[in-house]
Amino acid sequence: MRKVAALPFLALLLASTVQAGGEFYCCQDAASGRRVCGDTLPEQCRGRAYRVLDNGGNTIKEVGAPLTPEQRAEQILENKRRKQMEDAGREQRRRDQALLDTYSTPEDIDIAQKKAEADVNFTIQAANERIATAQKKRNKLADEAEFYKKKTMPPELDKDLRAIDHEIRLQQELVELKKKEFDTIKAKYDADRKRYFELTRRSPAAPPGSATTPMR
Repeated sequence: MRKVAALPFLALLLASTVQAGGEFYCCQDAASGRRVCGDTLPEQCRGRAYRVLDNGGNTIKEVGAPLTPEQRAEQILENKRRKQMEDAGREQRRRDQALLDTYSTPEDIDIAQKKAEADVNFTIQAANERIATAQKKRNKLADEAEFYKKKTMPPELDKDLRAIDHEIRLQQELVELKKKEFDTIKAKYDADRKRYFELTRRSPAAPPGSATTPMR
């Protein structure tokens, strides 16, 4: 290895002309504090930061010192955080594009909300009708069961009463579940309006409040 140590930079450039198109590796010697350069990486530069120069004395690239275990761990965490942010950014852009593809105008959001609430109301109405039908059937079974107050109820009648009570409970639970969906729907379309306005800078219309009156 031809090594040039502690030479003025001009002398380094003159020496470099013997190798047209060559590269030089330079770093600060930890012991002397002076620059050490060579046409291959000097021993003093190993494990330290160094620069690669062309034969004109221009820096081609800079190589940092090897990371400590703590620095490597921090770098891994930083790379992970950066990737998570990039992934989140891509997902947000995807959602934004889907929002703009779904709604052409703010009124489209109102229409979509009304339809979603109408679908929930339809389900609630159907469940209430099933409850009413089941309740009528239960009343007939209960009247029949009155004859067996002081004697054993027929197994088939007992089974029918249990089944109808179960059906009524299921439908009542469905109604309560669907009623809670109105809050979810409102939150979703309020968020869609807000983001649509942010993306298009169009003045949002006043939210319809309760676009369709929830059935109770």
